[in-house]
Amino acid sequence: MHMADALVSPAVGGIMLAASAGAIAYSAYKCKDDLDEKKIPLMGVMGAVIFAGQMINFTIPGTGSSGHIGGGILLAALLGPFPAFLTLTAVLLIQALFFADGGLLALGANIWNLGFYACLLVYPFVFKPIVKKGLTPTRISVASVVSVILALTLGAISVVIQTLASGITELPMATFMGMMIPIHLAIGLVEGVVTGGILVFIYKMRPELLESSMDNKKLPKNLSIQKVLGVLLVFAVVVGGGLSLLASSNPDGLEWSMENVAGTAELEASGNAYDSAAGIQESTAFLPDYGFKSTDGEGSAAGTSVSGIIGAGITLILAGGTGYLIYAVKRRKEKTV
Repeated sequence: MHMADALVSPAVGGIMLAASAGAIAYSAYKCKDDLDEKKIPLMGVMGAVIFAGQMINFTIPGTGSSGHIGGGILLAALLGPFPAFLTLTAVLLIQALFFADGGLLALGANIWNLGFYACLLVYPFVFKPIVKKGLTPTRISVASVVSVILALTLGAISVVIQTLASGITELPMATFMGMMIPIHLAIGLVEGVVTGGILVFIYKMRPELLESSMDNKKLPKNLSIQKVLGVLLVFAVVVGGGLSLLASSNPDGLEWSMENVAGTAELEASGNAYDSAAGIQESTAFLPDYGFKSTDGEGSAAGTSVSGIIGAGITLILAGGTGYLIYAVKRRKEKTV
């Protein structure tokens, strides 16, 4: 559900960038109190996991469409809502800058649609109430499916509203909404099952991770999460470097909806704002569309694997570094008090 620049006007893109920047600033502020130093490396590793996971588009049977995970609920359940939002922001920023996945003008909208609803709205007000009476595999699974479906549906509705506000006449609201919601319900069901499976697996390894996020408490000082980190890191490498080659070639839910409404998944837009954003992205994206730059425009298996591994690595550094920086600032202020 990564929006391209052509789907938003400069005004809407600017408004959504400001809204997302505000959410990022607030999340960073809250992390000063909420971030557990033991979870800083987990921020980096989970960022790598989500980057790799988003490379795998799974087929939605009978539709000709595909979907990929958003990852917001998974991140929030393990990290807490505010570190999760910052981690997903890191994923989306790296995708846009280095892999030309999602437009720079639309970056604020993508952060809002994929991150805000899942991490800062649905997790605290839907996921947590479902599991508050006790963490069990069944409750975790149900909460995951319900929360992911709701978060993706809210994101899909936002996409439609943003295109309407941008004056994209090729995508009339009623028709576009009629395509976006059903396909993202189906995508959400698959992601919800996957999210639940991963969370149940981690819960059985280290239930303290989910409990600390749910209760907003720090992890015990003597608790080791090295095994969990190792398993997740291997998972990110295997998915990004290998399983990404098995991704469906079908258009994702947004592209599929656009094709059914407008007859194309690639709308055109012209103007200085669009040209500037495209120019910046062209200069920074060294692996566009998750492949090597080539004159024939066709990707390769090697390019996909390299993109998955490099992208996961950069995300690990940025997400983990963000957590470390926030924690370092917090410690410095504590020492000066």
